[in-house]
Amino acid sequence: MRDFRAADAEAVAAARRSAFPYLVTTPRTVVWAVESAPVERHYRLLVAEADGRVVGTSEVGVFHDGEEPGLAFANTTVCAEARGLGAGSALVTAAEGYLAGLGAAKVFAWTLDEPYAVTFAERRGYRRGRSSRIQRLDLTATALPPLEADGLPDGVDLRTAADFADDPRPLYEADAECTADEPGDVTTTPLPYAEWLASTWEHPALDRELTSVAVVDGVVASYSVAHTDGRGRYWSGMTGTLRAFRGRGLAKLTKNDSLHRARSAGCREAYTGNDGDNGPMLAVNKWFGYEPAVNEWRYFRDLSA
Repeated sequence: MRDFRAADAEAVAAARRSAFPYLVTTPRTVVWAVESAPVERHYRLLVAEADGRVVGTSEVGVFHDGEEPGLAFANTTVCAEARGLGAGSALVTAAEGYLAGLGAAKVFAWTLDEPYAVTFAERRGYRRGRSSRIQRLDLTATALPPLEADGLPDGVDLRTAADFADDPRPLYEADAECTADEPGDVTTTPLPYAEWLASTWEHPALDRELTSVAVVDGVVASYSVAHTDGRGRYWSGMTGTLRAFRGRGLAKLTKNDSLHRARSAGCREAYTGNDGDNGPMLAVNKWFGYEPAVNEWRYFRDLSA
């Protein structure tokens, strides 16, 4: 077991896709995550190698933007053919040791709702927390709701993130408000604008041409973020509507526009993930025709216990 090297990027991306095929993962996103992480996150990417081949990874770091100190994450992936060989245990042990050395009190980890994954987590003393529901939409076979350009509500314009290339601050301000309302285990503070630019706007998977934005009377009111991998896969990074504009169907409008753009661009599969308690977005995605793909659990362990 060792730290990630740039030469591992292709192997790490392949390992993640084998375990989580619904995520948008490319060698470029792997390298970017390591190179662009803020110092305060103490981010490390650990790699497990067997017979010269990468068989597992663990993303490790702290929630530097959390309101509660001492919270950390360690998300571990092991290739299916390498399970049971000890790679997962070695990775988690190393991750926990590293985080404990940083003074972390609690570590969170995403786990598939599969018997092998749940058993592994619970044997190591992790307890179950929130759920996330991953859903899939077949863009080649599902009929999307029609888009009627002349049927937009009064005062509403549809744009893309690319239209904000010269000044993305309005998107930042909208994202800060919507992200604050997202259910989750860790309450975070808004990212500074410079950090948002680096972590969100410059994310290598962000497809600005497919990210749709609803502008109401000149104000960004709703948006649907698109991440793509160049392999036909589309992931909804975030769909949000500012509080003052909710209840007008703008989330459906922007997401529908984004999905139409994605299909026209050659995307074949659309995935999205919602917190198990996020009823409004679960209803929106069901309306589009998304079907359940897999469930995840957020497990946690008190390192100080």
